[in-house]
Amino acid sequence: MSKDNKSEFEINLKEGEPLKGMFKKYFIDYASYVILERAVPEANDGLKPVQRRIMFSLFEKDDGRYHKVANLIGHCMQYHPHGDAAIGDALVTLGQKELLIDCQGNWGDMRTGDRAAAARYIEARLTPFAKDVLFNKDTTEWQLTYDGRNNEPVALPAKFPLLLAMGTEGIAVGLSTKILPHNFRELILACIKILKGKKVKIYPDFLTGGLIDVADYRQGKRGGRVKVRARIEQEDKKNLIIKDIPYGVTTTSLIDSIVKAGDKGLIKIKRIVDNTAKDVEILIELAPGVSPEVTMDALYAFSNCEVSISPNTCVIIDGVPRFISVNELLEMDTERTRNILGLELEIKLDDLKSKWFYASLEKIFISKRVYRDIEECESWEEVIEAVIAGMYRYVKSPENPNPSKGVELEIDTDITHDHIQKLTEIKIKRISKYNEFKAEEQIKGLEDEIAQTQYHLDNLTEYAIDYFESLLEKYGKGRERKTEITGFEDIKATRVVANNAKLYVNYKDGFIGYGLKKDQFVTDCADIDDIIVIRRDGKMVVTRIGEKSFVGKDILIANVWKKSDDRTTYNMLYRDGKTGNTYAKRFHVNSITRDKEYDLTTGEKGSRVLYLSENPNGEAEVVTVYLSPASKARNKVFDFDFGEILIKGRGSKGNIATKYPVRRVTLKEVGKSTLGAIEYWIDDNSGRINTEERGQYLGEFDTGDSVIAIYQDGSYEISEIDETSRFKTDELMLIRKFEPEMIVNVVYYEGEKKWTMVKRFQIETSSMDTRFQFLSDHRSTKLLYVGLETNPIVKYTYKDGGKKVEEKLDVVDFIDVKGWRALGNRLYDGKVTEVELISERDKEAKSSKKQKEDKKDSGQITQAKDDDKELGPGDTIDFELDDGEQGTLFD
Repeated sequence: MSKDNKSEFEINLKEGEPLKGMFKKYFIDYASYVILERAVPEANDGLKPVQRRIMFSLFEKDDGRYHKVANLIGHCMQYHPHGDAAIGDALVTLGQKELLIDCQGNWGDMRTGDRAAAARYIEARLTPFAKDVLFNKDTTEWQLTYDGRNNEPVALPAKFPLLLAMGTEGIAVGLSTKILPHNFRELILACIKILKGKKVKIYPDFLTGGLIDVADYRQGKRGGRVKVRARIEQEDKKNLIIKDIPYGVTTTSLIDSIVKAGDKGLIKIKRIVDNTAKDVEILIELAPGVSPEVTMDALYAFSNCEVSISPNTCVIIDGVPRFISVNELLEMDTERTRNILGLELEIKLDDLKSKWFYASLEKIFISKRVYRDIEECESWEEVIEAVIAGMYRYVKSPENPNPSKGVELEIDTDITHDHIQKLTEIKIKRISKYNEFKAEEQIKGLEDEIAQTQYHLDNLTEYAIDYFESLLEKYGKGRERKTEITGFEDIKATRVVANNAKLYVNYKDGFIGYGLKKDQFVTDCADIDDIIVIRRDGKMVVTRIGEKSFVGKDILIANVWKKSDDRTTYNMLYRDGKTGNTYAKRFHVNSITRDKEYDLTTGEKGSRVLYLSENPNGEAEVVTVYLSPASKARNKVFDFDFGEILIKGRGSKGNIATKYPVRRVTLKEVGKSTLGAIEYWIDDNSGRINTEERGQYLGEFDTGDSVIAIYQDGSYEISEIDETSRFKTDELMLIRKFEPEMIVNVVYYEGEKKWTMVKRFQIETSSMDTRFQFLSDHRSTKLLYVGLETNPIVKYTYKDGGKKVEEKLDVVDFIDVKGWRALGNRLYDGKVTEVELISERDKEAKSSKKQKEDKKDSGQITQAKDDDKELGPGDTIDFELDDGEQGTLFD
């Protein structure tokens, strides 16, 4: 390079204009190519270019038989410029969606992550559904391939919301797309609703099944999110089974995530066995003493059993990437399908009219023997003129308004040379065997088809609805929703994490951690827990537990801290360093900044905590305060009740307990909770106990309270509950707060005796968290009704000689309270089909057949008249007391 040229190059490089322009141009070209030709699907048919070329290649090769995938890849390479690997991967992905491609051989498994066999070993062909909805050469727009040797579709004329059914994802330059798959049947029904002018909502559905929370789906727009969970079932108290896995997660990655959580001590499991074959089945064996319900929550919190997916619906519309919602995309697909159906009808109508026109000309040509007019013609031109003249003797047209032989056919266009040439090519054999009656029938059939097609065009929306309904009927079987839509409650990791560490404290020197095994043990905890520390100088700090941490000398309290805990209450007496007054305060610690030091006193120099207690349920104790002997107070010893002061914020100053110097404070009496009972609900979907008012209200629970759960298999269980408790709602018949005096009313079918029985019993067992079977274990035994009403009246239905019979039953009149193992009394010699509670009679209005008791002064009723009479407002009953006195009871 010469010196002058080098200087010029350096000048251009310094100015940067040529390189800047080249970079900008090439980058835009590259980004546009990746977006339009590789990563983002086209809205018109829902396919990326490689997918469209694969489907077109399958269509070209289609002969009803399977084709080697290697051959299909080679055929597709004439349309796709990116090599066999990209085509093969895209083909396998399409095949695994089980919609457009009929696969044969080992195509891999999206659930396990297993790859497909080599292309030479697997085969494919189009599904009948793909042939019906994707291909029509007459309605397809074409373009040249990358090398200019062949034509390929610009977009396939898809008559179905293909993109929403299959889903897709892709990463381009500067943008990405992620569209989740939706249910086949629900999409068709939604299209029908759109055509009827109704609003629709569609939600994702995955071939892997599982559970999905769509509360924040936002119609698939950017910023939306869905939570997807594995379906976990409790086999027994020692084993859990994963039946379905989340979308985008494989069994291998799921097991790895569970093992990692177990290695970290977040989940306590004994072993994991992958039994996945045709269906997913991952067996999790729990460690001894571990709660299955808590472990299920921990699996969702710490493993890939729950994943969050952020959709991003980006498609190519008119050559430009656009971000839209799935509802907008579905409306576009529905309208496009309607338009394509209209275009197909127009093409069909033109074809039918053309056939009708020629059939009519042929009929005149043969039946009127116009062909004889060409017998003496010596040239082709004379033949054409003779036939045209002969036809116009019977055909009325704009050029021939008055046919000489009468009007056999009236047309809007003229007869062309092409028509005449086709007529003259009719063979003599066909003319000799021509059947005019059949020709008339054929023309009439064409006219009917034309009228029907025109009717469909005039009523295109109804025709499109019929089209979607036919798709649903033809291909909808077996495509029901696999992913259950439900709501997920937030799982707090600190509540479900397994205790994998121990908290030790050196109170004097101010150290905490799980590595101080020579110091005082406080509690079991997890290595992700936060620890609250309160010192003698009134300072408080919350820090993450570590092996050994210094938090300040003279520790009073060190314990695990739970965020947003509004039950744990701290009762404190402290001396103000400035005034010398002793203040009392009660407070919660709901939220903090980790590792920030807070002052619980006034902050004055010399302030000091005199008494401090931590109460997990808001208990307010009574303490004895001993004043200094040198104080001028008349009573140097007095009791102070924390229950008399309100719970305030941790920064409050508190109430003055005394203005005199305090020598010491001792606990006198442990008080009761001042916070009241906790109100619990049970979520109808998840079966989780909660305090957020989701689902069925269970009542107020104080220390020692429990619930009774009665199950469909005829068993009951009494257990204490908290926010980590969970019940199987699909097995529950009833769940209530347990009261020892409550009576259980049961109607059931006894399988062994083949009778319908009624029983009433009180709970006599005392074991907690144990199921007790109060019905026989015969396989035909079935619980029909259970209730805890005091005086229930039920309606039961049975069939007598094929006739439906309904009767009422006063359960209390029918049977007394017996033991929980008793069979009960027989209600019907057969199986009752339905039992329903219709009312509950007031206890005061009850008139029992077997026992009627009432007291009047000191007398006892020994006899009552009108035993069978049911009392109502204003009724009376005569009685006789055991002392011989008689009288009448009024309402």
